[in-house]
Amino acid sequence: MARHRAIFEDVGKDSKPDPAPRPGGIDRARTAARGAIRLWLLSLFALVCVMIVVGGMTRLTDSGLSITEWRPVTGAIPPYTAGMWAEEFEKYRQIDQYQIMNRGMSLEEFKVIYWWEWGHRQLGRVIGLVWAVGFLAFWLGRRIPSGWTPRLLLLGGLGGLQGAIGWWMVASGLTEGMVTVASYRLATHLGLAFVILGLIAWYAFLLNRSEAELLAARRAREGRLAALSTGLMHLAFLQILIGALVAGIDAGRSYIDWPLMHGVLIPPEMFDMRPLWVNLFENPATTQFLHRKLGYLLGLVALVVWLAGHRSSHSATRAAAHAMILVMAAQVVLGIVTVIHAAPWQLGIAHQAIAVVLWVLVIRLRHLAQFPRFDTLRPKGAKA
Repeated sequence: MARHRAIFEDVGKDSKPDPAPRPGGIDRARTAARGAIRLWLLSLFALVCVMIVVGGMTRLTDSGLSITEWRPVTGAIPPYTAGMWAEEFEKYRQIDQYQIMNRGMSLEEFKVIYWWEWGHRQLGRVIGLVWAVGFLAFWLGRRIPSGWTPRLLLLGGLGGLQGAIGWWMVASGLTEGMVTVASYRLATHLGLAFVILGLIAWYAFLLNRSEAELLAARRAREGRLAALSTGLMHLAFLQILIGALVAGIDAGRSYIDWPLMHGVLIPPEMFDMRPLWVNLFENPATTQFLHRKLGYLLGLVALVVWLAGHRSSHSATRAAAHAMILVMAAQVVLGIVTVIHAAPWQLGIAHQAIAVVLWVLVIRLRHLAQFPRFDTLRPKGAKA
């Protein structure tokens, strides 16, 4: 039998009080997704870095034309019988690279260059698979933060485009009279790889911080440093493209004195080819001259950016500027050493690998200029 309730009795006084609301639930969920997506992107970042290095080795060993067909799916299975190897070798023997450069090559020697190219293509398939599995998992689980779906789809689209450009590049070397791929196609292929790597790095930097922190940091944006670092980033990208042109025609082995080129400041043969624009892609004197001079300019601009970053009131920004200028100096010195030693593959691949490090450091400095990290104030003697 229900008892009568007193007029002034609090309703529900015997029940447990509702828990106090906990603000930030949505932010916490998004933070968890941001962290997981960032780890996924970092795995893609590592794979793309390896891809760039393996691609460089494929080029330096003249292995890029060893597989003469584009089979995105079935090409994942390499030859595993003597007959299959003989068939692949016969296809390679029909192209001009074999006829002009490698006539008399043995099957065992062919296998060496074949494995480099197969490994390069297989790594591309792995990257595509890692992207697809990761994206579908986050998308189906509805864990992608607001506004991030187009960005992640962009990475997948660029990855697919990179595969098509890779074959477009290889196809240029399979035409009559060609013993290597066209340098401008190589530059396009490498350039897009650096674009993808830069986007992944930028996204990872953004996801490492909450939306609230980014919004607050944006208000403290260092405009001058952001503009200077953006200019440095574009100049570095141009240098990467010209470096690919140099590599595409082995121009790094044509002029091995420094600071002059065959004893002169400006080689007279820079404009020997006709039409004139062809010199930009096929003349070793022109491409190496531009690569050297742009390297000097890049070093000077990096020094200006470092001075601006050194004056930042944020310690993380100053540290990023210091790291950038140190790697820039190392890259300039290594470039000179590579030239005077006629670009052996060991120095060539090191030069390319440090370009990757430098590229990411420039992007990191640009990020910190746009979204500064505020120094944490601690009591004197407190442990970090």
